[in-house]
Amino acid sequence: MSLLAALTSKPAPVKRAASMVAGVMARSLASAIEKPSLAAHYPVTPGSLTAHLQLRSGETFTGGSFGAPVSTVGETVFTTSLVGYPESMTDPSYRGQLLVFTQPLIGNYGVPGRERDAFGLLRHFESEKIQCRGIIVGDYATKYSHWNAVESLSQWCEREGIPAITGVDTRALVHILRGQGSTLGSLNVGANKSESVEWVDPNDDNLVAQASTDTVRVFNPDGDVHVALIDCGVKYNIIRSLCAQGARVTLVPWNHNIVDELASFDGIFISNGPGSPAYCTETIEQLRQAYSVYQRPIFGICMGNQLMGLAAGINVYKLPFGNRGHNQPAVDLTNGKCVITSQNHGYALDDSTMPMGWDRFYVNANDGSNEGIRHVEKPFRSVQFHPEAKGGPLDTAHLFADFVNQVRAMKAAGVPAIADIVNNESVKQSATA
Repeated sequence: MSLLAALTSKPAPVKRAASMVAGVMARSLASAIEKPSLAAHYPVTPGSLTAHLQLRSGETFTGGSFGAPVSTVGETVFTTSLVGYPESMTDPSYRGQLLVFTQPLIGNYGVPGRERDAFGLLRHFESEKIQCRGIIVGDYATKYSHWNAVESLSQWCEREGIPAITGVDTRALVHILRGQGSTLGSLNVGANKSESVEWVDPNDDNLVAQASTDTVRVFNPDGDVHVALIDCGVKYNIIRSLCAQGARVTLVPWNHNIVDELASFDGIFISNGPGSPAYCTETIEQLRQAYSVYQRPIFGICMGNQLMGLAAGINVYKLPFGNRGHNQPAVDLTNGKCVITSQNHGYALDDSTMPMGWDRFYVNANDGSNEGIRHVEKPFRSVQFHPEAKGGPLDTAHLFADFVNQVRAMKAAGVPAIADIVNNESVKQSATA
């Protein structure tokens, strides 16, 4: 059976498959590691501080501190990306998380400056500050070399109050996370590990509300089409990619009343964001209402994919350890092509059953999880991965051009933004009379 046929015929229940994989890995890991203590001791250089990563499940890693001398608790997750740590660390989707880099050497090209582009966005970062709560690396490069670097990774973390630990056996740590799933972790700096940790799960909060803008902002005001961008924790390169296609972008808060303003926009775009989509009930209801009357394109990325799915009636579940990195294969179910994508999410749509009028758009070639949905008649689509992919890959960057060109074409064709509800209701009444 071909890959496409396997992915499109009777999709396997993803949750059950993920549970089986996690169970097998957990059993194999248990045979190699005896809880509650797993110690990876790093030879801390004289004059340096010691740091400790403690997992809620009992394992402890000890290493050297190269960030701020503070302690924090967060969800411990890992990324397989080889480059782009400044972009990853400032990605709002990592809010509330301790970020493990599987790439062994981190920090070798330093941190770039805060130059801004023609749209007023930071050129080298995805937001105004570091979003993750701490970072864990195998080997921090104390000396950096790059033509546009202005400071070291250590200096950046210290300045922004972010703890960082080096000397961790990240391979062993990732085996644990893959075996038992993403786990709460405590990162503290000092000679001894914390004896008492207050385990607070960041996913118990509405992280989208924390990451979203609280004011309406306009980018590229001279654009020829007007796109509303619902900010659930938007990455700057999403704004930049829309503006680069010639769109005027109005950034609105996650819970903005977009329904009352639908006629003002030529297209609707929903951004990425951190945490659970279940807290975004206001956004979901806004999208549900928009589906019934809006006639121009709607597109979502990452959290936007999940919110569009929930508004359509699709359920969401938490992945065991998520998909985070720059090398995730996704298959376009409309043509069978496989693309390599950048991803950062811990939740996914359960597309084992799809509501009437909706179909799967992309599927993950590794684990079979959902990578996008589309409406079979209306111009509504979304993807779970990141086509803007600052740091690469660029296989799906064309989706921004596709979206804006479709918006432009429908506007030029005179398609009204909102359906004529009065006429629709009269047609329905005539049909039932």
